[in-house]
Amino acid sequence: MSPSSFDLTRRSIVFGGLGVAGMTIVPSLVQAQARAETLLVVQELGPNSLDMQGVGSNQTVNGLSWNCYDRLLTYASKTLPDGTLSYDREKLAPELAASWEVAADGMSCTFKLRKDAKFHDGTPVTAKDVKWSFDRAVKVGGFPTFQMSAGSLEKPEQFVVVDDHTFRIDYVRKDKMLLFNVAVVVPFIINSELAKKNATAEDPWALAWLKTNEAGGGAYRIESWKPGSETVLTRFDDWKSGPLPKVKRVIARDVPSAGTRRAMLERGDADISSGFAPRDFEQIIREGKVKVSGVPIPNALWYVALNTAKPPFDNIKLRQAIAWAMPYEQIQGSAFFGRAVPMYGGAADVSKPVWPQPFPYVTDLDKAKALMKEAGFESGLDTTLSLDTGTATVGEPTAILIQESLAKIGIKAGIEKIPGANWRTTLNKKELPLALNRFSGWLDYPEYYFYWNFHGNNSIFNISSYQNKTMDALIDKARFTTDDAEYDKAVKDFIALCMRDVPVVPLNQPIHDVAMQKGISGYEFWFHREPDYRQFVKG
Repeated sequence: MSPSSFDLTRRSIVFGGLGVAGMTIVPSLVQAQARAETLLVVQELGPNSLDMQGVGSNQTVNGLSWNCYDRLLTYASKTLPDGTLSYDREKLAPELAASWEVAADGMSCTFKLRKDAKFHDGTPVTAKDVKWSFDRAVKVGGFPTFQMSAGSLEKPEQFVVVDDHTFRIDYVRKDKMLLFNVAVVVPFIINSELAKKNATAEDPWALAWLKTNEAGGGAYRIESWKPGSETVLTRFDDWKSGPLPKVKRVIARDVPSAGTRRAMLERGDADISSGFAPRDFEQIIREGKVKVSGVPIPNALWYVALNTAKPPFDNIKLRQAIAWAMPYEQIQGSAFFGRAVPMYGGAADVSKPVWPQPFPYVTDLDKAKALMKEAGFESGLDTTLSLDTGTATVGEPTAILIQESLAKIGIKAGIEKIPGANWRTTLNKKELPLALNRFSGWLDYPEYYFYWNFHGNNSIFNISSYQNKTMDALIDKARFTTDDAEYDKAVKDFIALCMRDVPVVPLNQPIHDVAMQKGISGYEFWFHREPDYRQFVKG
């Protein structure tokens, strides 16, 4: 063999070896890139519907709506002291509407829509779609319609198509919450022609079809949905309402076991998860294998609601007795492991117009027993304390501690566990004597919280059935006054009235904890507490 022949043969072997190596390396690179562009979420409970305006839709459906549909407006971002991104409750930002302008008389707002916006099927988005979507939100009933009314969005006549890319809202009254309400989850923009093709005379808003089909134009589209198992979202590359997301694909798997979810996260088999017990989050933070973002949820409380419309808890002295009998510190330590902000032991006088704020009650069984006697229940009573099994991680130990403490003042409270799927329906009947519940108001205003929970319009979330004309007048004054001093006084007065009448006993302000891999950035806390996949970046 000549030297030249040998060299050629050797080079062929070397290059051949590189070719074989390349055949194994290139797929690995592709897989690595695909993994870098895919977010794997493990969650306790996935969506039970694709339409958050539908009856009985669960919390996770809000996240689908947020990522798969656009709204006219969204909220600007800010950075919290610990470095976490958060929505800014005071600043709005464009989404489907490129710009908007409030009329000089303050009685209407005109929105200019992006002319290049498309739905997922390629259909251009027009003002007719926006009107149909807003009409649906105010006419479909239940929670969506009540939510719209919280911002004085009440009837279809308010929503006007000016031209294909111009939409106007006419106000029924000046309401500082109106535009902020336009940016919450409910008024999402639906492909109206597609929805109407699948509507019926009995179902004009296509509730049945949209429960299992998506008709949006948001940053992500639903690739597949297997209820109880997995939801897969893929990026909509023609999305024009913001910067194109870095994450191309989101796989959200339903893993009911918190232990399994935690193990997957700590092994690196999942990118993000939430819904662990406070004890787990306390350990996760201490061990430091993954990072945790924890944000106190604005306008939110864990509380015990007392049915003020029916005996025995229509008795204010009895309600006050329960407020003095609650084992606040035990609940904070043993059920929440400090992953909540205490809402007890506050000042007797309300000095600031802020909500939530600690009530003046602490655990004082002597005061509780004295009030039991004044209320005519010196010999005690039997009742039930209900909780949502979907919140059993903290709810069950909390309920047991409350049960033990109430027994010390003669109240025998049997614990009633209600399946999460039936919880809201059961609450809406307003028949439970005592209920352990959590509520958070999307709009971070005291009067918004009180409007939902304590106003005489008796919304689905007023589970205490609390009715008080003085309270109504104070809430309405705070909602609509333009005088700062009058506003501050109204808020302080309705908080003081709530502390006195005790329709609910606040326990704490929950912290929303989310655990994720250290290489992930861009997580943003939102009032709806669902992840906004548009912001995430994988390192």
